[in-house]
Amino acid sequence: MAAHATTDQELAPGEIAKPNTGWIWKTFLILVAITAVEFVFVFFMDAGTLRNSIFIVLTILKAFFIVGEFMHLKHETKGLIWTILVPTSLLVWLLVALVTEGSYVGEVLQNMFK
Repeated sequence: MAAHATTDQELAPGEIAKPNTGWIWKTFLILVAITAVEFVFVFFMDAGTLRNSIFIVLTILKAFFIVGEFMHLKHETKGLIWTILVPTSLLVWLLVALVTEGSYVGEVLQNMFK
């Protein structure tokens, strides 16, 4: 059976490879930094469309980073990445359009029955 060690040097039989925790700490620090920026914008800006848009963009950025790191999407071929990203972005666009249209229709119906 082939050895599945990902180190440059061969391991002796029974030896356990050293854990590569550097990328875990790097990922942790990047996610903490993005979350800290999100908290700064949410708690120190006045409520409004700009604040919400910044928060949503940072949350989507964090989600893409998590998918790339922990689901190993960044190591896949470009075709697979585009196959996943394009439908996801179209779904997000559809949700934004439906919420926008739904709020407009709700306002029209509310004003019609006053």
